Formats: sequence, structure tokens, C-alpha cells
Amino acid sequence: MNEADVTGLDTPQQVARVRNRRGEGGRLREDIIDAASALLDETGDERAITLRSVARRIGIAAPSIYRHFPDQPAIMLAVVEREFAALADHLREAAQHAGDDPRERLHALGRAYLRYAQDHPGRYRTMFGGLWMPTLGDNSLTEEQLTGLGAPALRILADALADCAAAGQSTVTDPELDAVTLWISMHGLAHQYAVIRIFPWPAESVADAIIARVAKLTSR
Repeated sequence: MNEADVTGLDTPQQVARVRNRRGEGGRLREDIIDAASALLDETGDERAITLRSVARRIGIAAPSIYRHFPDQPAIMLAVVEREFAALADHLREAAQHAGDDPRERLHALGRAYLRYAQDHPGRYRTMFGGLWMPTLGDNSLTEEQLTGLGAPALRILADALADCAAAGQSTVTDPELDAVTLWISMHGLAHQYAVIRIFPWPAESVADAIIARVAKLTSR
């Protein structure tokens, strides 16, 4: 994607920006990420996030962005990294509030994951590819940067599964693998909730059923 392809999507809004004092360059980087996130929330279209639209949003010249980001995909990566960090914080908070029982913490994580996807549909879609995921080699991104996305959140899930196993509440023997399996299952459910309006959902919680089966939870 190049900027010429999406000029018509640039947002005309521009604000006057106070020049950063010496040593405040990091603030501009955060302002760039904030502007990109705001554009994503407002438009729901990742194509609206270009160097020009972001620069216009915060009142700077587009070339100033290059001091912090080499290209548009690098900005999008920063937005997605921030969102995965927010998801991890959301999951940690849910686990803490669930108490000491490992089974309850695992179910709380599943509910929290679905709630995050429902509360932030645009950002959630972008986190998992959306339209921004570029072809490696055409930009500054590396395979390591992309494959490492979401690792802290996945670690929380794996630790919760390991806790269930240690407490005799689960028969899983590979929490790392089962965490990936459970994540993919919950992701699929979140997607179905988002796109299907008419479906004979069972009265019982589908999320709880997925967790019980994938996590191999034992009877109480």
C-alpha cells in the first residue's frame, strides 16, 4: 500500500502542535501512535492511516515522522503492539479479580478475552492482521517482530493452564500447546460473535464449553 492509493481517505483535521523541548522526542513518538489509533477508531479503516493523515492529525510535517518510524507499517506495528499489551493487562486484571481457584481464573480469562474483542472490534481485527499486515521485504518489518506479537498474553493463558494441571483440575500435559489451541478456539468464537447475527446459540456458555474441553478440566 502506498500513500497515493489512499489520499482520499486522509482526514482533514489538523491541530497546532507545540514544538517539543529538548529531550522530549519520545513524546512525539507516542503522539504519532495516539493519532494512528484515533484514526483507526474513527474510520474503522486501516487505509486511513497514512504518514500524511497522521502528521496532519498532530500538526507536524510528514517528514518529521521518519525520525521515529521508517514507514507506515512500522506505525501500524506500534499500534498493534500497544493493543496486545493492553489485552495482556486486561487478562491479568481479570485473573486477579477471579481469586485463588485456578479453574475460576481460567474461565475468567476466557470471558475477559471475549469481552475485549467485543468492546474493541476495530482494534481487535487489526491486531490479528486486518488489512495492514504487509508482505515482508516490502517494508521495515521483520518476521521476528510479527511472530512475537501477543506473546505476553499467551503466556498468561499458558500459566493459567499449568496452574489448573498443578491443582489437579486439568489433565493437560503441554500447557504451551494447549494455550495456543485455546487461544485459537476463543479467537474463532469471538469472530463468530462479531459476524453472525442469527445463529441457534445454545443456552449454556459456548466459551465455558470450549475451555472445559480444550483445557481438559476434570470434574469438581
